[in-house]
Amino acid sequence: HCLSVRAVCQREIDCDRGNGYSWKITLLRNYRKSKVKQEWLSGKYSNVPSQNSLPEKSMYPMDVDTWGEILEAELER
Repeated sequence: HCLSVRAVCQREIDCDRGNGYSWKITLLRNYRKSKVKQEWLSGKYSNVPSQNSLPEKSMYPMDVDTWGEILEAELER
Protein backbone atom coordinates (compact mmCIF):
# COMPACT_ATOMS: atom_id res chain seq x y z
CA HIS A 1 0.00 0.00 0.00
CA CYS A 2 2.82 2.40 0.80
CA LEU A 3 4.29 1.95 -2.67
CA SER A 4 0.99 2.86 -4.32
CA VAL A 5 0.69 5.92 -2.07
CA ARG A 6 4.34 6.78 -2.82
CA ALA A 7 3.56 6.78 -6.55
CA VAL A 8 1.41 9.86 -5.92
CA CYS A 9 3.05 11.36 -2.82
CA GLN A 10 6.73 10.50 -3.26
CA ARG A 11 8.06 13.64 -1.60
CA GLU A 12 5.77 13.22 1.42
CA ILE A 13 6.52 9.51 1.86
CA ASP A 14 10.28 10.00 1.53
CA CYS A 15 10.17 12.88 4.02
CA ASP A 16 8.20 10.87 6.58
CA ARG A 17 10.49 7.86 6.20
CA GLY A 18 13.52 10.14 6.48
CA ASN A 19 12.09 11.54 9.71
CA GLY A 20 11.95 8.03 11.16
CA TYR A 21 8.25 7.24 10.82
CA SER A 22 7.42 3.55 10.39
CA TRP A 23 5.79 2.39 7.16
CA LYS A 24 2.52 1.96 9.05
CA ILE A 25 2.51 5.51 10.41
CA THR A 26 3.67 6.86 7.05
CA LEU A 27 0.77 5.12 5.32
CA LEU A 28 -1.73 6.42 7.88
CA ARG A 29 -0.39 9.97 7.49
CA ASN A 30 -0.53 9.97 3.69
CA TYR A 31 -3.22 7.56 2.44
CA ARG A 32 -6.16 9.98 2.28
CA LYS A 33 -3.95 12.74 0.92
CA SER A 34 -2.79 10.48 -1.91
CA LYS A 35 -6.38 9.69 -2.91
CA VAL A 36 -7.39 13.36 -3.00
CA LYS A 37 -4.17 14.40 -4.75
CA GLN A 38 -4.61 11.69 -7.40
CA GLU A 39 -8.15 12.87 -8.14
CA TRP A 40 -6.93 16.44 -8.59
CA LEU A 41 -3.96 15.37 -10.73
CA SER A 42 -6.15 13.20 -12.94
CA GLY A 43 -8.33 16.19 -13.79
CA LYS A 44 -11.43 15.04 -11.98
CA TYR A 45 -12.06 18.61 -10.80
CA SER A 46 -10.84 20.47 -13.90
CA ASN A 47 -14.24 21.81 -14.95
CA VAL A 48 -15.94 22.48 -11.66
CA PRO A 49 -18.17 25.57 -11.96
CA SER A 50 -17.79 26.68 -8.32
CA GLN A 51 -16.35 25.56 -5.02
CA ASN A 52 -19.88 24.71 -3.85
CA SER A 53 -20.11 21.97 -6.47
CA LEU A 54 -16.95 20.19 -5.23
CA PRO A 55 -17.64 16.94 -3.38
CA GLU A 56 -17.05 17.13 0.36
CA LYS A 57 -14.02 14.83 0.27
CA SER A 58 -12.25 16.65 -2.57
CA MET A 59 -10.17 18.79 -0.23
CA TYR A 60 -7.36 17.88 2.13
CA PRO A 61 -4.67 20.00 3.78
CA MET A 62 -1.80 20.09 1.29
CA ASP A 63 1.39 22.10 1.17
CA VAL A 64 2.38 24.66 -1.43
CA ASP A 65 4.49 22.20 -3.42
CA THR A 66 1.57 19.79 -3.74
CA TRP A 67 -0.77 22.51 -4.99
CA GLY A 68 1.99 23.56 -7.39
CA GLU A 69 2.03 20.03 -8.84
CA ILE A 70 -1.75 20.13 -9.26
CA LEU A 71 -1.68 23.55 -10.94
CA GLU A 72 1.09 22.45 -13.31
CA ALA A 73 -1.00 19.42 -14.29
CA GLU A 74 -3.95 21.73 -14.99
CA LEU A 75 -1.81 23.98 -17.18
CA GLU A 76 -0.67 20.99 -19.21
CA ARG A 77 -4.25 19.90 -19.98
